[in-house]
Amino acid sequence: MKIVVLGAGVIGVTSAWYLAKAGHEVTVIDRQPAPALETSFANAGEVSPGYSAPWAAPGIPVKAMKWLFMKHAPLIIGPRPTLAKIEWVARMLGNCNSRSYAINKSRMVRLAEYSRDCLIDLRTETRIPYDERTQGTLQLFRTQKQVDSAAKDIAVLKADGVPFEVLDANGCINAEPGLASSRDKIAGGLRLPGDETGDCFKFTNGLSDHATAAGVTFRYGVGIDRLITDGGKRITAVETTEGLVTADAFVLALGSYSPLLLAPLGMRLPVYPVKGYSITVPITDETRAPVSTVMDETHKIAITRLGDRIRVGGMAEISGYDLTLHDRRRATLQHSVEDLFGGAGDQSRATFWCGLRPMTPDGTPVVGATPYSNLFLNTGHGTLGWTMAAGSGRVLADVISQRKPEIDTADLGFARYGRAA
Repeated sequence: MKIVVLGAGVIGVTSAWYLAKAGHEVTVIDRQPAPALETSFANAGEVSPGYSAPWAAPGIPVKAMKWLFMKHAPLIIGPRPTLAKIEWVARMLGNCNSRSYAINKSRMVRLAEYSRDCLIDLRTETRIPYDERTQGTLQLFRTQKQVDSAAKDIAVLKADGVPFEVLDANGCINAEPGLASSRDKIAGGLRLPGDETGDCFKFTNGLSDHATAAGVTFRYGVGIDRLITDGGKRITAVETTEGLVTADAFVLALGSYSPLLLAPLGMRLPVYPVKGYSITVPITDETRAPVSTVMDETHKIAITRLGDRIRVGGMAEISGYDLTLHDRRRATLQHSVEDLFGGAGDQSRATFWCGLRPMTPDGTPVVGATPYSNLFLNTGHGTLGWTMAAGSGRVLADVISQRKPEIDTADLGFARYGRAA
């Protein structure tokens, strides 16, 4: 089957890889001159199945109000209201209850755990180097209240059979020796030994090379304008800046821009661009640097070791498609890493970046079929695109190839949004 994949981020490239492995003729189209130049470029670097959880959780509305007044706030809401923003926030708040949280987290962990297994197999097959490490993730709690609040996550981890360790301050330092000088700031931690780290940009570029060798065609620098239908429930072509491109099936993997392409078809995909920031800091003192990923629970910031660099990423800015880099956000990232791993890196040589995370209101990505018989979605992964990429690509390839996926996918698709979609 001839398949066109729209988008060459980590989601689009992994989709193309698995589709090619399934025997399809695949073309990837992207407006950028190379793969992984938008949201996949400088993310936090975590492959964290155990940390997969929806933002919509009990207590979040109250926390959000407090965050708005913090100096180093993890949440920033832009002042300009739009209908899309209001609708998305309202739907997210509708998921901030115990029942929805348990359902959403469970299905996110299911896909993320499967994805981690797929990534291990893919890495074994391709030998792509991407500064990978398999030393787990440490969720760091600065207060006893945060330690106590972890109980609901631990319950889900137990139910899903995900290994974890509850640590005191000494245990956190044993796992991450660079935290030794910050002992007085640590109330405890939750360590997820099955989690991994790695450079998503390096991985995506390496996999695109392997996909090319497997027969995938990449068309870069090509703008994607609209999907064309036959007047019914089938896509006939995609209109690009280089003309029409036809195929037997189409995969939409455009992240935050996916809803814009679907709206003219009458499909309301509840994916909203939530901006995240990162800095990448060269390491100057190995003894003070992290060995894997530390999640600073207070500031909702991930501090990750990538080779000879530290990637510090986080925050959620709800401001539409704005890609402005704000110095106040950089200050928050610097504060978190220096507060916990002071002196580990050279901040004067740090690079500053932002990207748009495609967030669904329930946290789970949208993977699978649509009301259009030959249009498929692989989008809405939010902060977990790197974590869920391999599994999502494999699931999508199975669905398109009419093979039974290895995990339950009934609640991952567009259909779960019902009539609102």
